[in-house]
Amino acid sequence: MLFGKGSGGADWLIVGLGNPGEKYERTRHNVGFLVVDALAERLGVPVQKLKHRALTNTVRLAGQKALLMKPVTFMNLSGEAVGDAARFYKLPPERVLVISDDTALPLGKLRLRKGGSAGGHNGLKSIIQHLGTDQFPRLRLGVGEKPRPDYDMADWVLGRLQGEDWKAMEAAVDRAADAVEHVLAHGVDAAMNRFN
Repeated sequence: MLFGKGSGGADWLIVGLGNPGEKYERTRHNVGFLVVDALAERLGVPVQKLKHRALTNTVRLAGQKALLMKPVTFMNLSGEAVGDAARFYKLPPERVLVISDDTALPLGKLRLRKGGSAGGHNGLKSIIQHLGTDQFPRLRLGVGEKPRPDYDMADWVLGRLQGEDWKAMEAAVDRAADAVEHVLAHGVDAAMNRFN
């Protein structure tokens, strides 16, 4: 797959993972959407242009031109939207920042990495497949482990965050939005040192 330096339309893709539709709002699996929404709110712009099978808007963030993206393909096919946009803007994988939930991290904990395996996350798995590499930065937000070993994982990640858990996640989403801005302003390494 050929990637250039960016076609001028965008320097970065900022991809929040989630599932479209009211049914999935405020679920653990949709924290990536929440971070993109938080960034859009700070900039006073909507993320609602349908492009590359995602709700998008091009913004200036930390001095960089970025395409905010919320794929509408449903989680397991997120790579279709991300691969399409990365090819269109001729962006290398290291300029594709993906934000997702992580059940292996405690609720509200952030973990920024330059690359690595999907760790069982179907959205990340799909993106790795479509970009042809696992070397793209990802910011994971902890949603906590399922309460019991016999608890269905799908029920857990598609469950809504409520009460104290929702308050903790709101604070984490705000920190995650700060982390995204830091990546664009100072690079992934600097942001890892500050937010991990």
